[in-house]
Amino acid sequence: MAEADKLVFFIDRALGSRRVAQALREAGATIEVHDDHFAKDTADEDWLPEVARRGWVVLTKDRRIAYRTLERMAVARAGARLFVLVNQNMSGASMSAALVAALPRMGKFVGSEDAPFIAKVFQNGRVEAWRTAEELGESS
Repeated sequence: MAEADKLVFFIDRALGSRRVAQALREAGATIEVHDDHFAKDTADEDWLPEVARRGWVVLTKDRRIAYRTLERMAVARAGARLFVLVNQNMSGASMSAALVAALPRMGKFVGSEDAPFIAKVFQNGRVEAWRTAEELGESS
């Protein structure tokens, strides 16, 4: 997990559970949680630029960010880096396990891909590109 050791991961409200944050911290990741920095009703397009400015990497299960124009534009303009857990019907324990398994791959992905990007994280910990910097740039 060498690459991921240097990263700060930001858990948005969609994942929001303390259980996920705790599991990732126990695995050695540095974690920030949405509600510790923003009001609960802060719109995605408002917190995304600030999280990106801080250099944090977003973890979410909100796939709609890739489809909603305002959020997509916020990702592109801010140079944000997002990982989306694609299976939204998992328990907190399953989400935690998937993200912990993906930590090394997310670290490598961040080190090899230009921001902005949106990548998918699968239940088995696999990570794959979804929306590249080029694709996000075309949509803004």
